[in-house]
Amino acid sequence: MKIGILSYHFPPEPAFIPGSLAEELAARGHEVRVLTGFPDYPGGQVYPGWRQRWRHQTHSDRLTVRRVPRYAGGDRSAGARMASWLSFAGSAALTGRRFLGDVDALYVFQLPAVTFAAAGLLRLLGRVPTVLHVQDVWAEADRAGEARRWSGRLDATTRRIYREAGAVAVAAPSMRDLVVAGGADPRRVRVVLNWTDERIFRPTEPSPAAQRLIRRDGRCVVMHAGTIGVRQGLETAVRAAAALDNRMDLVLVGSGAEERRVRGLAAELRAENVRFVDRRSPLDMPELYAAADYQLVMLRNLPELRGTVPGKLQAALSCAAPVIAAAGGDTTELVERARAGLSCPPEDWAALSDRFWLASAIPPPARLEMGRRGRDAYLREMSQRAGVDRIEQLLVEVTRGAAGPPRRTGLAERPTGA
Repeated sequence: MKIGILSYHFPPEPAFIPGSLAEELAARGHEVRVLTGFPDYPGGQVYPGWRQRWRHQTHSDRLTVRRVPRYAGGDRSAGARMASWLSFAGSAALTGRRFLGDVDALYVFQLPAVTFAAAGLLRLLGRVPTVLHVQDVWAEADRAGEARRWSGRLDATTRRIYREAGAVAVAAPSMRDLVVAGGADPRRVRVVLNWTDERIFRPTEPSPAAQRLIRRDGRCVVMHAGTIGVRQGLETAVRAAAALDNRMDLVLVGSGAEERRVRGLAAELRAENVRFVDRRSPLDMPELYAAADYQLVMLRNLPELRGTVPGKLQAALSCAAPVIAAAGGDTTELVERARAGLSCPPEDWAALSDRFWLASAIPPPARLEMGRRGRDAYLREMSQRAGVDRIEQLLVEVTRGAAGPPRRTGLAERPTGA
């Protein structure tokens, strides 16, 4: 088939799902055309060596990538974010009819940032069969100040593209309820869990350098890797670790908008067992995972986050790292069902402290068994092969007009509460 892909971000940005999907579909013999922007994430500045212009197109065997200009404002403010989204929509509309006009099916990597662009393209391309792969909903936490003025328009546009899509794939089981409430036909909704970069995230042994960075003695180490932001609520983890100062270490690897606040709380509580490590390359992370005893996955107690599965969960499971999940909804359910670690409710520091204590008491052989079970679950339900198979099948179904009720064949197809 001729398959179009619309994605706000694309490699060399950290946009592994659309990038690996495009490569794999091309490897399977499809002609793939990607419409995206110039790389500027996460800093909001176009990458060195890149210059925004209208005629930028690269081509390899069966894969063509067309980049269009957009306002590179990053996430510094709601206004800058909205300017980036709307400018991308305008550029995609000007370019999309010619570039994607003859595709057999369109795949949209559906983040809020691409909503207006997707709506514009669907209007221009007519009845092109479309698969939306919904990754996120615009959370209430993101609707403050200037952003709130756009929420009604964004919601209306999202509802329209949910109705127009031939199929809607969701990245977590509970997200199904959100998109159905948003106007999607429940018969057209599928669960397609995200995968991770399996070339990088796989079981390994810790290097001496990783051991020195993560461990300082024989105590249990719980590591959180990634964004230190509003959604993670890492203040809860700091309070939980501070209560066990002599028993375990909490190591936070990464950075984000809430880093100063989290560091301040650790200093206020005199939590000497909480340590911060600067952001590292993804290539370094498997060895850091191996140097720690557990990976911490956290989400705040917000209704819209119950249907979110952070990418760090797939990375940890693929590396056979046992997990401590302090979240609600799908993240906790996936960990519990795989028996890949421990879990507790979100934003409950006492409950999380209890899990930290229990984690430190579990003997190393049992921890290794948790990790093994987690990797088995990843390979079975969340691997790249499983995900691309499901998306490819959806593209075939919408092209034939055959997207019907979902089949319940396993973990990825089972809605929360079923």
